[in-house]
Amino acid sequence: MSIEAINEQLLRAIGVGVALVDAQTLRFRFHNDTFSEWFGTPEPEARLGDLFPDLDLAALTQALATGGRFTAETTFKLRRRTMVVAMDATLALDGGQRIAVLVCQNITRIRELESMIDSYSMMVERNTRELKREKEQVEKLLLNMMPRAVYEEYKTFGLVTPRLYQPVSVLTVDFPGFGDMVERVDPGVVVSELNDIYTAFDRIGEQFGCERIKTIGDVYVTVAGVPDAVEDHAAAVANVAVRLIRYLRQRNESHPNTWRCRIGLASGAVIGSVVGVQKYLYDVFGPAVTRAQRLRLLAQPMSICADAGAVASLDGRFEMESLGPRDLGDGSRIEVWRMGELALAGPAGSRG
Repeated sequence: MSIEAINEQLLRAIGVGVALVDAQTLRFRFHNDTFSEWFGTPEPEARLGDLFPDLDLAALTQALATGGRFTAETTFKLRRRTMVVAMDATLALDGGQRIAVLVCQNITRIRELESMIDSYSMMVERNTRELKREKEQVEKLLLNMMPRAVYEEYKTFGLVTPRLYQPVSVLTVDFPGFGDMVERVDPGVVVSELNDIYTAFDRIGEQFGCERIKTIGDVYVTVAGVPDAVEDHAAAVANVAVRLIRYLRQRNESHPNTWRCRIGLASGAVIGSVVGVQKYLYDVFGPAVTRAQRLRLLAQPMSICADAGAVASLDGRFEMESLGPRDLGDGSRIEVWRMGELALAGPAGSRG
């Protein structure tokens, strides 16, 4: 590289630090004002390593000798702050002497911005993971509050249209003596055992296509036919009812606290919808729900009471005993049936 070429490069390098260094001894021969402003004025006999102690001088010398060019990043202590410097060294000849033209750029701000961008990217990625986890938790919570089909409608449209479902069958369960148990048994034990029982009830219901609607204390409500139609809905809830009683009997044999249940079954029409604005709850209303609730109160512990609609749909597949007309407590009288635990025609309605 000629002196003219060097001068041209120096002119182009306005705004960057430029220095000429002896390629053999690495002593400074020239530096521009910007170089002095950034790094100070080198002493007369100063070498490149004196100003940039972190620079790999051996690599620089080797690169200039073999390829005539060297690029690297190094650091420079400017008072209490460390400056990051991008250095480009090019080999040139000046009157037969080999010199290195150093062009230095202060890239401290660039590296700081890159670090900020990396930190921001990590923060965004972390927040994205947290949002995804929170979304999954919210979805899981909502799926515990409403059937999946209803949840998908709510997620898509932001609301759930009330629908009439007919015919369906409703099963309600409660535990006589639950109030006394709450008073005499540790609350943690009561809640733990109730959670175990409701979990088992959910699994039994799922086997027969029933959808648990809600629990209110010791009252458990599940429906066959909402929101997805179940062809043999009465047989589904009947099989669930029988298995709930069998489950409790088996459980009571190995647990200190005895749990007994009363079950009411009814078939008919219900309306299903999400109620509430700030606290969402999917619920069902209608004659079948009311009758199932009333019939549960007429049942003896560990027994099942059903209405005529459920009995007709079962078509003789379970043992049935008429208890005659009974007052439901709301001014109406209907014929009530007590259902036995023997399925005369096998577990109709089972999914497996």
